[in-house]
Parts: sequence; C-alpha cells; structure tokens
Amino acid sequence: MRLATSIAALTLTATSALAVDLDAMTDSERDAFRTEVRAYLLDNPEVLMEAIGVLEARQVQAETLRDEQMAQVNYNELTNDGFSFQGGNPEGDVTIIEFIDYRCGFCRRAHPEVAELVETDGNIRIITKEYPILGEQSLLASQFAVATKLVAGDEAYKDISDALIALRSDVSESSLSSLASAYGLDADAIFEKMESPEVRDVLAANRALGERMQITGTPTFVFGDQMVRGYVDLNRMRQIVEEERS
Repeated sequence: MRLATSIAALTLTATSALAVDLDAMTDSERDAFRTEVRAYLLDNPEVLMEAIGVLEARQVQAETLRDEQMAQVNYNELTNDGFSFQGGNPEGDVTIIEFIDYRCGFCRRAHPEVAELVETDGNIRIITKEYPILGEQSLLASQFAVATKLVAGDEAYKDISDALIALRSDVSESSLSSLASAYGLDADAIFEKMESPEVRDVLAANRALGERMQITGTPTFVFGDQMVRGYVDLNRMRQIVEEERS
C-alpha cells in the first residue's frame, strides 16, 4: 500500500511539473512523448524505484520535522502538567513521556523494556500519560489508575499501573476491587473518586494534548523532542536516549 501511494504521489508530482509542456504539445507529440517515457521506464525500472525512494525519504523527513515541532510546542504540558506520574530519576538528563492504554498489546510488550531501560540507565525521568483509546475497559482502567493517584498517591499509582498493564482478565469492578485489596488500598474511596471532575479533567487534558500531537495509537513515546509512534525494542530505545544525550 505504501508503494502504491508513493507511485501515485510521484505520478501527480511529475504530471504537475510537466503540465505546461504537455499543454503546448500537439496530440501526436503528446502521444509520442508518453510512449517514449513509458518505454524508458519499462527498460529502466530502477529509475522509478530510485525516485520513489527519494520521495519516501522526503516524506519521512517532513513527518519527523512535524513531530519535533509538535513536541517542542507542547513540551511544557508534556512534562509539567501538574498531575502525570513521574518516575525514574527526577533530575535525569533525558525525559521520556509515554502515552499508554492498559488494554494495548504493544504497551504491554514495551512495559518491561521501558522499566529495564529506566532502571539500568539511572539517569532517565519517565512520565506516564493515561491515554485510553481502546474502548470502555481501557477508560475504566485509566479512571481507576488516576483515582488511585488522587486517593493514595504516587507509590500506589505506580503499583496499580503496573498491575493494570499486566492484567489479562477483563477490567471490571470485581477485578479492580481485587487489585485494590491486593495492595491494601481503599477500593470504595477509589471507586467514588473515579467519577469525580478531577479524574475527568486529567483524562480530558491528556486526550486534548494527544489530539494536538496527532497521536492515534499507543504506545507513543516522546524522547526529548523525538516522537516515536508505536512499539520499539529496548536496544532502539537505548539508541534514541544516546542520540538525545549527544
């Protein structure tokens, strides 16, 4: 599909560039020209592939620049919204922001690798943004996590967040109550807080921020001013951290 899109874009670009010359030609000249171009491309298909490669590289470069600009413009809200959980080294020289959904398989896959990165590096600050986009159970899980932070603080939030990302059963009042009991938390107080304006405001602010940054999937990471959309493995995360430091 990406190849087809690139070919279509390349065709439109070439047609636009040649429009004036083609209009100036007679019908027979246009037919001859098109026949010659077609014959050349059939004889030298590597030319088309080279042009597509250049076009795709430019598109990637433009997308990267756009993401960097969005990260820079929104950096204060990404790192200093007054609520989001901050772990790792609060004075770390690299900050990673992760938008997560507890029902997201790739978030679950990335979770232990992010934890290992932060633990083994020792100089990374990690900020978690609740971003439930996969349905009612995702929303319920994030409401519970945010309410836990409001009721019981950061340490309890971290415990519950880690437990929710590992949860394989459905997210329900029963499963959430069991999690609260397992960590010695007041489930009734958390459930009551889940419907509060404070919880709604946190999730609404995260959603608005994500929409401004055109985040449509999880996990999405921001390393400094680099946005990484989707899962990346531990080795690649370490490379990105070193890129930020250098």
